[in-house]
Parts: sequence; C-alpha cells; structure tokens
Amino acid sequence: MRLLLDTHTLIWWLEDRKLTKTAKNLISDTSNEIWISTASAYEISFKVMLGKLPSCAPLIPKFSVTLLSEGFRHMECTLRHGVEAGRLPLLHRDPWDRMLAAQAIVEDMAIVSNDEKLSALGAKRVW
Repeated sequence: MRLLLDTHTLIWWLEDRKLTKTAKNLISDTSNEIWISTASAYEISFKVMLGKLPSCAPLIPKFSVTLLSEGFRHMECTLRHGVEAGRLPLLHRDPWDRMLAAQAIVEDMAIVSNDEKLSALGAKRVW
C-alpha cells in the first residue's frame, strides 16, 4: 500500500506519540511505501521558525537523513499537485493540508491523518 503521511502524523511518529493502532501498524509495515511530501518539510520548517513547533527544531538540519533512516520516501510537489490543490473545494483552508490532499488524490494514495476534512476534500484517509 502507498501511504502519504500528514505532517502531524510524521511528527507524532518521530516523537512516538498519539498515533492510533491502525496508523502505527500501517507505518511500521515494511510492505507499505511511506511517503513524505515537500509540503510537510516546508510546514515543519516554517512552524519551527515561528516558534510553534520547538520540539521539531532538531529535525530541520537532518530532515533527509531522518526520513531515509525511517525508510520513508520523498514526494516532490509538482505542477499537477499545485493545480489540484487550488481546485479543491474551500472545505479546508490550510494550504499545506490542501497540497497533501491533492497529492494523495493525484497519486491515488491514502493519507494517514486524523484530519477528517481531508476526506471531505476527496482524499482517501486512514487513521
């Protein structure tokens, strides 16, 4: 199964907190492909800079290394993803979540997230 992690899911996985049993099992199952979006890297870096995610500050300089050590794959944001994110209904206004939902839709992946609004946007969501 190909899965895209929502930003909060990535953080909670790395900090070993708050994930459901389903989410933990899906992420730890080595037969699944786990993807992390460039949008999540941007969101985490931006929120660290704003002081909203101080616990993630150590992650920033070693982001790529951490993802590789976890066995996660990197998903670039493409023009197609951007166009789809802009076309989604205004049910969710967070630009990072809109991009993640668009990526999941375009790439036909499920997104691992507790955010029910992503389902309303049309993304397949597991939690």
